[in-house]
Amino acid sequence: VQLQAFGGGLVQAGGCLRLSCAASGRTFSTYVMGWFRQAPGKERDFVAAISWSGSSTLHADSVKGRFTISRDNAKNTVYLQMNSLKPEDTAVYYCAAKTGPLRGLTYDYWGQGTQVTVSS
Repeated sequence: VQLQAFGGGLVQAGGCLRLSCAASGRTFSTYVMGWFRQAPGKERDFVAAISWSGSSTLHADSVKGRFTISRDNAKNTVYLQMNSLKPEDTAVYYCAAKTGPLRGLTYDYWGQGTQVTVSS
């Protein structure tokens, strides 16, 4: 499966953005989808994941209550709604797909990143 993330940009603190990740292939609905981010000089961190049906989600503690992952299997797309953005949310955001369980950080496919910059 090929993944393409978009929707990043520059936003002021307190603002919001919605990232999208479009997937190719007919089996999108069978994949667990995730979002990760990597800030300059730091390791890549888990942000959120969603089950193949969309009925179960996970969010990192750092984004709980502010970010929401969702998916539309009819459109082969997963979203990350980001509200109340903080400067520390600045990073390159990546979407990923896997056939494994919802939990776990090993993903099979990765998209290119989209830059999110939050100004103070």
